[in-house]
Formats: sequence, structure tokens, C-alpha cells
Amino acid sequence: MMTALPAAAAAKTVLIADDTAFVRDRFRNALQGAGHRAVAVKSAAELLARVRADLPAIDLLVVNLRLPHAAGVELVRGIRRLDSGKLPIVVFSGTIANAEEVRQLSGLGVAGYVNEYSAVHHILPALAPHLFPDNFNRRSSQRVMVGIPVAYRFGDTIATALTLNVGKGGIGIRTMSPLEPAAKVRVRFRLPGSKRDVDAEGRIVWSDRRVGMGVQYERVEPADQAALDDFVDSQFFADKKR
Repeated sequence: MMTALPAAAAAKTVLIADDTAFVRDRFRNALQGAGHRAVAVKSAAELLARVRADLPAIDLLVVNLRLPHAAGVELVRGIRRLDSGKLPIVVFSGTIANAEEVRQLSGLGVAGYVNEYSAVHHILPALAPHLFPDNFNRRSSQRVMVGIPVAYRFGDTIATALTLNVGKGGIGIRTMSPLEPAAKVRVRFRLPGSKRDVDAEGRIVWSDRRVGMGVQYERVEPADQAALDDFVDSQFFADKKR
């Protein structure tokens, strides 16, 4: 059984299921380095046993759909039979076979997707919306991990940085001087391959001096929103073919 968490309000317990030690160790180290508890398993049997035994203690599952002796979406169905839809589940995107699986996973309430080979400093920003859902727009989509220049303005101050990720509903910014949550900000950046800038107004929804900050869009021009939607969709499904 999992032992009690330390007395830290923000600490979460994350169960990582992957049969590759490299993936398990990187995600576990990133989470533990931020003060969370990470438990790693390498088979479907171990995963289901942990969920069955420790359901009340688990805050998030991060799952490889192609674990030994697992049958893709059936693995998630097995989890749902145990948790009645309670647990947020994030799936390693490289383990999805096709768009039909994405549709089925959506029907099972999967919370999102993360690239199992993301750089270590991208892992926490990718999982933050699922670790702290009350601080995020629940309509947010999967994020594309990409480092592109971004300018952001708050009050009379303009700063520049690189993105951590880009999504349909928000953007992660890498900075050692993040703004406080709820701060209003305006961002401007250019998507790879585009000839025009995206301008958006938003607010800070998470902030971590070790990582950066996350912006949830509150106002985006329709043309810019369409460009974001197309970019994220194209990158997400391109990853599936690699």
C-alpha cells in the first residue's frame, strides 16, 4: 500500500506505467524533484493491482497503452472498471495507434496526452493541468512541446522568452521570473511555418520559478484561433506516424 503523503498541500501522488526504464525514471525524477510522490510500474498487471489497492491515494495516472499483456484501449477500460471514472488519466501519445483510439479514449474520459520523450523541463508543465485541474480551463486540449520566441506584456512591461508548449487554449512560457497566478497578460508569437503573428490576451493559471508559467487564453481573434487549432492537430497526429 502507498504510505501517507508528506504534509504539503500541493503534493500529489502520480502512478506512472511504462515498460521502458528510461521513460519511467525521467517522469518519476521530474515529479519527485517538484515535491510530488511518483510510483512507477512496468506492466498492466502491476498497474491494475496498484489502482485496485490504492485508488483513494492516487491523484493521476500516466499510462503507456502498449504495456506487456495489455490491449490498447482495453487497458483504460480495465482501469475504468476499477475506478468508476474517478481518476484523471494521461496517455503517452507515442503509444496511440490511430485516430480511432483517440476517439475511444475521449469517450472513456482520458484527460490528455503527453510525449513520453519530452525534455525533462517540459514534463511538469505538461502534467500541471491534470495535477491541478481547478486552476486550468478544463476545455484545454493537448499541448505541442515547442520552443519558439514569445513576447508577453503585463502592465507597461514587455518581456521575451521561449515557449514550453503551445495549445489551442493556452501557452506555456519558460521563465525564471513568472508572473503571479490570475495576472492579466498579452502574448504575441509566430507559429512554425506561419507568416503572421498570433496575438492573444489571457491570464496566468500556473506559476513555478523552477519551470515558468502557463497562460490561459481569454481573447483570441478567430483567424488566430483557427491557426492554433490547425497547428496543434497537425502536430499531434504527425507524432502518431513517427
